Amino acid sequence: MSSGMQDELIAIKGHNGGLLISLSATENWQSVTDQLAARIDERVEFYSGANITVELGERPVPKYELSSLKALLERRGLTLSSVRSKSDTTRESAASLAVPTSNNYAAARVKPAALETAPVNPEETGTQGVLFRRTLRSGRTIHSDGHVVVFGDVNPGAKVIAAGDIVVWGKLRGYAHAGAGGDESAIVCALEMSPSRLRIADFVATSPPGKRKQIVPEIALVRGDQIIVEARD
Repeated sequence: MSSGMQDELIAIKGHNGGLLISLSATENWQSVTDQLAARIDERVEFYSGANITVELGERPVPKYELSSLKALLERRGLTLSSVRSKSDTTRESAASLAVPTSNNYAAARVKPAALETAPVNPEETGTQGVLFRRTLRSGRTIHSDGHVVVFGDVNPGAKVIAAGDIVVWGKLRGYAHAGAGGDESAIVCALEMSPSRLRIADFVATSPPGKRKQIVPEIALVRGDQIIVEARD
């Protein structure tokens, strides 16, 4: 199957600290779920631990099909946290599996209010990212196909995995993987850099044991085939 057809069947993007997976509403169910499994298996570590919202549109999904999708995700370390659907059949299936449902498509079509000022042409183009405004506690995972900013701490046992940069406005004491798609130019910044494990692209580093004598903002980046950490006073 060509990558173009794959993109038509499945779309995956960051959503509320987890992932939103939109599945084709018309293609054969087995084909869609087989392709989803293959897509996840290509980047197992990137997706692992994510909370998943599945968007199914108007497709009526019986309980046995939704149950098989839930099991497919769980075998890969993912959690089906909610389902978006316009179908009563699908919502009933989700309810029987104790999976929350929503139907917020109408809100997505509301046009924003007109700007009161003339549009401004930016000098530089920004990059997609996600802002997480609280401490990330043990057992929680954030995934993003762009950058991640955590306005709080990343506790031991928590994970932040981003295709772009990671910025922690607090203590980084959990696992951080920037450049998860292979971008060696990605960076990790934190007000206190004490990760349990730090990874940029395919480079890995761990914090030295013992207490730090001085706590200052630091940035981690790849230089000379290794991860180095520099202070930012």
